[in-house]
Amino acid sequence: MSVHRKHEFEVAMTCEGCSGAITRILNKMGDVKFEIDLPKKLVWIESDKDVDVLMTALQKSGKEVKYNGTK
Repeated sequence: MSVHRKHEFEVAMTCEGCSGAITRILNKMGDVKFEIDLPKKLVWIESDKDVDVLMTALQKSGKEVKYNGTK
């Protein structure tokens, strides 16, 4: 059984459109659970995928992404 870790990313989101783009990207990945806090510009992703894979996916939004570690 794989372990799902909760990863925290800071994403330079400014509006609903930004968070919507992130939502679409993550939904396409499959097997990820995520939460978006738009005011705090944070995205939490629960997945057994590699951090690099998640980071690359988030960067497809064209936004600046920073990895804050696991929570």
